[in-house]
Amino acid sequence: MNFPHLRRCLTGTSALALLIATAACSATDDEASVVVPSPDAKAAGLCRDLHEQLPEKVDGLGRTDPGPKSELTAGWGDPAIILRCGVPRPPKMIDPAYAPKNGVKVNGVAWLLEKEDDGSYTFTTGARLAYVEVTLPEERTADGLGPLTDFAGPVKKTIPVGIGKSS
Repeated sequence: MNFPHLRRCLTGTSALALLIATAACSATDDEASVVVPSPDAKAAGLCRDLHEQLPEKVDGLGRTDPGPKSELTAGWGDPAIILRCGVPRPPKMIDPAYAPKNGVKVNGVAWLLEKEDDGSYTFTTGARLAYVEVTLPEERTADGLGPLTDFAGPVKKTIPVGIGKSS
């Protein structure tokens, strides 16, 4: 038996499947992916202001923003140094046994330092009206706090001193 209409249908289905597979394997698969914060309206506005002031290079690394694209996130290098603005206040920030021993100040901006299980470090601004989080992957930690110096000016210019909401 011959089913030419079935063959055309299967060929069309194969072409569609190939198109979908090709789209799913686009260049965006290589970019970093992060969870976009969902701050209140005031913090979101401050974060948009910060986004406009962020440098094109951090610690000599070019801008490689993570997906999904957002004014609340940015990245530099590969593996990427990731910035997220409008994150919730880390619980350790108000822990009197943790925060004082794990805080650093870089060019006038206070940061809470948290070492993660994967060897990366997360720094979160303290005493600002929006919380800014910077994650340094383990491969980028050899430079110490160097990358934070590139964020100090933009943070001081756009995120006023104060106490941000906890979430």
